[in-house]
Amino acid sequence: MSKITVWFLRLAMIYFLIGALFGLDMAIVPRHMIYRPVHVHLNLLGWMSMMIYGVAYHILPRFSGRPLYSDKMAQIHLWLANIGLIGMVVFWIFYNKGLLMVFSLIEFISILLFVYNMLRTVKSITMPPPPGS
Repeated sequence: MSKITVWFLRLAMIYFLIGALFGLDMAIVPRHMIYRPVHVHLNLLGWMSMMIYGVAYHILPRFSGRPLYSDKMAQIHLWLANIGLIGMVVFWIFYNKGLLMVFSLIEFISILLFVYNMLRTVKSITMPPPPGS
């Protein structure tokens, strides 16, 4: 597996644990429900998205029979996705709306990089003819 794949998978597991801890904390201390957005984003952008990114970087080039369009873009994606998520978590906790928006934008840019990189990687997949053609 590539380093990018491994890092996304490792970070997904870390975010999963932290997100689960936030969930457990909210169950034990109901007044901590104010941290629900942190819990949700750690699980969705941290656990689920990072896992999907890691698996996609490993599998989609193989499915398409083409190398990843840009390893450099994948590295930038890794950094921006994590900077964006960590910034969002921190500034949700301290509720700084301005900085929350900045880190949300960083996260969105990382998503755009991933989508572009994947679309360019799989762009030439040709569909097999339908059965009986």
